[in-house]
Amino acid sequence: MDGERLASGSSELAVGESPRGGAPIPSGSGSCSLLQADVLDLDEDEDDLEVFSKDASLMDMNSFSPMMPTSPLSMINQIKFEDGPDLKDLFITVDAPESHVTTIETFITYRIVTKTSRGEFDSSEFEVRRRYQDFLWLKGKLEEAHPTLIIPPLPEKFIVKGMVERFNDDFIETRRKALHKFLNRIADHPTLTFNEDFKVFLTAQAEELSSYKKQGPGLLSRMGQTVRAVASSMRGVKNRPEEFMEMNNFIETFSQKINLIDKISQRIYKEERDYFDEMKEYGPIHILWSASEEELVDTLKGIAGCIEQCCKATEKRMAGLSEALLPVVHEYVLYSEMLVGVMKRRDQIQTELDSKVEALTYKKADIDLLTEEIGKLEDKVECANNALKADWERWKQNMKNDLRSAFTDTAEQNIRYYEQCLATWESFLTSQTDLPSEEDSEEKL
Repeated sequence: MDGERLASGSSELAVGESPRGGAPIPSGSGSCSLLQADVLDLDEDEDDLEVFSKDASLMDMNSFSPMMPTSPLSMINQIKFEDGPDLKDLFITVDAPESHVTTIETFITYRIVTKTSRGEFDSSEFEVRRRYQDFLWLKGKLEEAHPTLIIPPLPEKFIVKGMVERFNDDFIETRRKALHKFLNRIADHPTLTFNEDFKVFLTAQAEELSSYKKQGPGLLSRMGQTVRAVASSMRGVKNRPEEFMEMNNFIETFSQKINLIDKISQRIYKEERDYFDEMKEYGPIHILWSASEEELVDTLKGIAGCIEQCCKATEKRMAGLSEALLPVVHEYVLYSEMLVGVMKRRDQIQTELDSKVEALTYKKADIDLLTEEIGKLEDKVECANNALKADWERWKQNMKNDLRSAFTDTAEQNIRYYEQCLATWESFLTSQTDLPSEEDSEEKL
């Protein structure tokens, strides 16, 4: 996770300003007021582009795993992660994208290099190649095994039409960075990092991974799970605990505000690019103009030089927006969708318990059998609730750190941009005032 950066008022400067340096974008229900809301209270200290799966609510509820890993070594590692200093023992890099063209499809694979000192791995270093569908499989398996943990989001399969071509260099690099972050967020998670499917994903060669995937539940089994999940969601949860009601309200508010911030950030970037494209034309125009104005040659060339320096500063600021702010904000847009799925899966577990309790009340089935099932479901609900509550606080702190850092970095870049442009024009104006005037030249003559 990025380190926490503290700066007062940085978020308003980062998002609320006009890219042309003019009047700020009206706030009202806009970005400035958003960042002051409790849901994005970045100044509050606490102790603590393939298909993005929107069918998270239809995952299997029967393969729930508790928060603590089962192996003794994993338990020791988790204690170190939570209670001790940062003893990172798993390092993952996603790089070297390659294009593959077959008679059926065209796709990109990425090299994944893993270095580790964990005893459960057969070697200290692994190198495999994975395509996006493999990442999608891993995400589904993590949701299946840990239905109420907050799984990091994947970049979408399809992107907004007209933004970039699917396989151009910018798109591939953007996706590579997102996949790199996805795996490293899992590696840094105190529970997900010890998932067996995650280990297989990092270590198995393509053929081995393909065989491993086939060991999962069959199509009919998955269809049955889907039908049960849909039926459960239709019934709804009757008595959701108050703390999870508060979580649900937070998610709704957070989703609305982070989506709005994402749209505003994208609009600022687009306006900045339009401004940059327009400004690039003025330098050459002043150079051509100077050829026909002998008395203004130095002045016009000086202006052209200032415009060129401002173009370079603007281009650098645009790069900062596209690298530091836009990806972070959009990642949390995807997180907001993921959180909705997590809450649905928690509610499904509780709904299953409620239905058994109701059946027992009306004695619609064998009492002893229902009593046993209710006991198991109560344990399952308690584990699910505890897992979500623990992961919720962790996610909220990470979210605040990430957004604080992104907006602070953007604000600092904006300050450097304005200082650089101001210094360029002040230097030019100073040089013009130092030039001898026409009257002074006549007196000397």
